[in-house]
Amino acid sequence: MGKFTGVLLASDFDNTLVYTENALKGLEPMPELLPENRQAIEYFMAEGGTFSIATGRALPSFEIVRPGLPMNGPAILFNGAAIYDFKAEQYLCTAFLPDTVRPHIMQVLDAWPEAAVELYHDDNAIFALHANELTLAHLHLTHEATEMLETIDQAPSPISKALFEIVPEKMAALHRYVTGMPWASRYEIVPSNSYLLELTAKGASKGDMVQRLAQLLHIAPQNIYCVGDHANDLGMLAVSAIPFAPANAIECVRQVPGIHILPDARNGAIAALIRQLDERY
Repeated sequence: MGKFTGVLLASDFDNTLVYTENALKGLEPMPELLPENRQAIEYFMAEGGTFSIATGRALPSFEIVRPGLPMNGPAILFNGAAIYDFKAEQYLCTAFLPDTVRPHIMQVLDAWPEAAVELYHDDNAIFALHANELTLAHLHLTHEATEMLETIDQAPSPISKALFEIVPEKMAALHRYVTGMPWASRYEIVPSNSYLLELTAKGASKGDMVQRLAQLLHIAPQNIYCVGDHANDLGMLAVSAIPFAPANAIECVRQVPGIHILPDARNGAIAALIRQLDERY
């Protein structure tokens, strides 16, 4: 037993726990976890806290960085489409896309021929249609083995999530187009960075899965804390007892009611968060 027993801290990975933006752009290798963040997380866990990652990454791309992370809770993957227990090596919960999503994905690609899409499969296989330079940049960051397809029919079922890729200056228009479709209400549709638009099953969001994870771990809602930097983190920030964001977060995250702004992700944001929890408990 410790002061953080019964407390869940769920952190976004890219540009929150670890600042990966320069690696994404191909300018730098993948950075390591800052020593001050590691020390703080280890202290939090030693005092009984549960530390988990909630990421848009698929299992294979997160498995690459997982060995270097102190983490004692299951991870939320695919932007909320699954909870995975690394100790048991199994999914605890999944919410994958229905097969009826295929014509909807193609409708978007037909309307936006400059866009690409990555399709994630539950056996950890990844497929791409209309692959472009952004697809290659994303693969540089995640190091995921991806099979290029000619048609969506070649992708096996089920699809855990679809990830549209388009240049940043066209992202807002693509987002408006997809969310304006008659079928949009069947899905969760949210940008995860300036050129990635995530499409998952209804209810497959970081916010919903953080709540489900807390239920699995028997953690009370008032003891859930979340931190993230982008629009796909808004759902889990809404269920956080205190929402947290690094200083590099986008504006809509910085405007979340009650948000606590931490130092930049490059300057120990998670260590600063845990210092606040240390004072709270």
